[in-house]
Amino acid sequence: MPARASTVRGREFGAGLRAVVDSTGMSHRAIAGLLGWDPQKLSDLLTGKGGVGEIDFARLLGLCRVTEEEFDHLMSLLKVSREKGWWQHYKGVLPVKMRTLIEHEAVMSEVHSWHLTLVPGLVQIPDYIRALYVVWPKIKAKDIDLRVEARVARQRILDSGRKFFFYVHEQALMLPVGGEAVWRDQLHHLLRMSVRPNITIRVVPTRIGAHAGTMGEFRLMKFKKIPSVVYTDTMNSGIFMEDEVSVELYTDILKSLDGVALDAEESRGLITDIVS
Repeated sequence: MPARASTVRGREFGAGLRAVVDSTGMSHRAIAGLLGWDPQKLSDLLTGKGGVGEIDFARLLGLCRVTEEEFDHLMSLLKVSREKGWWQHYKGVLPVKMRTLIEHEAVMSEVHSWHLTLVPGLVQIPDYIRALYVVWPKIKAKDIDLRVEARVARQRILDSGRKFFFYVHEQALMLPVGGEAVWRDQLHHLLRMSVRPNITIRVVPTRIGAHAGTMGEFRLMKFKKIPSVVYTDTMNSGIFMEDEVSVELYTDILKSLDGVALDAEESRGLITDIVS
């Protein structure tokens, strides 16, 4: 198997494999010995150089006593870990915890995101989040608390020193999600978050009419050591784009939004006017 490139799939494959190997508590040399491998073979696999087929890989996962779910997940990535881009399609709605997204958020240095219809998820208050899950189809009532907790937990990255640039359309601020009281609390929360040194919130005003962001919402994640990744989602799909053409396209959209959005101070003024 050729060396694994730095791709969304490859990074998840590598992180998942290292986690299951480390969970055994055994040294890499001991694991290699139990499998009858040269220690270098396991080292090459863990560093992305490949070197094993499906049978050998299955033996490794069996030795590590992985769950059936994790076994299927890693086996599915073995042959496609070098492919760029990843359309994650689910039979139902998006899972409670978005594994791939969370893993990339954990290592990104900054994110630039565009929000056309709702307040950005990373700065939503719990009551606002809950109001969305209540009305979205196929969301089970018994899972709502778990989903709210999971989204709030993701917001911890806001305290990590990473930089966040949120472009938000004015109409997203006007939508009274959860009723007037929740809506007002949400806008006040936006104002509090907007003064943090690592968070920039800029509003695209309705008055400008058509703009480059009308095609839909997305986020562009930037990293220190790996190429940028664009992410967007639907009710039952998450899409990661990392090819140069896609990243350039969405970078151009952000540049266009930067040219028409209010600056940070003007945006705070507009949010204040709306809430008052």
